[in-house]
Amino acid sequence: MKNLIIFTDLDETLLERYTYSFQQAEPALALLREKEIPLVICSSKTMPEIERYRNQFDNHHPFISENGGGIFIPSGYFKDYLNYMPKSYRIYDEIILGTPYAELRGALNELKAEGFNVRGFGDMGPDEVSALTGLGPEEARLALQRHFDEPFTYDGADVEGLWASIQRKGLQLTEGRFFHLIGGHDKGNAVEVLKDLYRKKLGGITTAALGDSPSDIPMLGCVDYPVVVQRDDGSYDSRVDVPGLIRAEGIGPAGWNSAVMELAKKPGGFFRTAPWEP
Repeated sequence: MKNLIIFTDLDETLLERYTYSFQQAEPALALLREKEIPLVICSSKTMPEIERYRNQFDNHHPFISENGGGIFIPSGYFKDYLNYMPKSYRIYDEIILGTPYAELRGALNELKAEGFNVRGFGDMGPDEVSALTGLGPEEARLALQRHFDEPFTYDGADVEGLWASIQRKGLQLTEGRFFHLIGGHDKGNAVEVLKDLYRKKLGGITTAALGDSPSDIPMLGCVDYPVVVQRDDGSYDSRVDVPGLIRAEGIGPAGWNSAVMELAKKPGGFFRTAPWEP
């Protein structure tokens, strides 16, 4: 197999839905570290939220925040292929694709004025976010440090009307655990940027991505091996459908672990054998 690069969602994919535990995925995480296979986190979470998990994973690779809004590359990681300053003391080289958060908040307020019963994270404090998500107090504070993506709840039935209004504002609606208001970017845009940089650095690459929800579709659609894990009830999200989709056996991190172990252990190539056949 060519140099393998793995992109992954976090919530309900690598992380368990309610506890945010990744214990069931630890064998595969250890194998990736042993084989030095880059694991690129690509999540709706904020930069400081992802940093927290990268530290726990002992991960030192680039990552993508807020549904593709920001790409954060450890300084010098692609030093021959970015405008890199050797004497820079920056922690990251940043590539910004997203719409500024203030614009998203303004659009959400316009939706409220139009009669849509929406409530964004920017309308909430840490206690309310914690109660809504199950995050601890500190994690909830990190989740509020947003720059390119506004998660929100919608108490209403007219999702088509909501979507149409968002499109008229030149923005997009995507969906994971919550609705997300974003600009003209998505996870796929950011993955393509990093794929190009990895090709320049490593030559030939093979790419895989793991996710669980519609917000992951752009990411899954631009890799060689797209993998969807089972939801908490053991089903697969029927909206996630891309060519060549692999359905991993296992809920969240259990499915993630089995899929990544299969990918990482095939030095001669990847074979579509059970349980990989959809």
